[in-house]
Amino acid sequence: MLELSILGFLAEEPLHGYELKERIKALSGHVRPVSDGALYPAITRLVTAGKLDQRMEEGASAAPRRVLSLTDAGREELRERLRHPKQADITDQVRFNTLLAFLRHLPDRAEQAAVLRRRLDFLETPASFFYRDGEPVRAEEAGDLFRQGMLRVARATGRAEREWLREALDLLSQPS
Repeated sequence: MLELSILGFLAEEPLHGYELKERIKALSGHVRPVSDGALYPAITRLVTAGKLDQRMEEGASAAPRRVLSLTDAGREELRERLRHPKQADITDQVRFNTLLAFLRHLPDRAEQAAVLRRRLDFLETPASFFYRDGEPVRAEEAGDLFRQGMLRVARATGRAEREWLREALDLLSQPS
């Protein structure tokens, strides 16, 4: 997801490393913080693979800064990652939000819809944080105030997300 975030933000405009880190942190940093030890090696891998260009520019009051931009190969890599997300990217809320943040960079509405449909299919499968005798435990059956709260919030969130997904899929199916 770190590389997807790098590619996605640089698809919008060239950035230097610190700006890029701040944007990634704003997107998911409160849940999954990004460290320099993860970010800069990922940038180096993408530069080496020809997905990013880098140039030096004068810093405002300090040393020159490395400005990163997306190459054509990087743009195609972004689109491929959006077209074919891993199952964990669909089932994990934070990872799915990262996909959503950049899904507009996938120009084909049918491909966008396919990603949303995968998420909707996942959300429509009965699930719970807790199971009893192999069956999902519902909030009303939790028997614990705190687990009941978790389950009620998850149910409400899931309901709202499914509603939005259906609306989005309907819009994407209409002629543009």
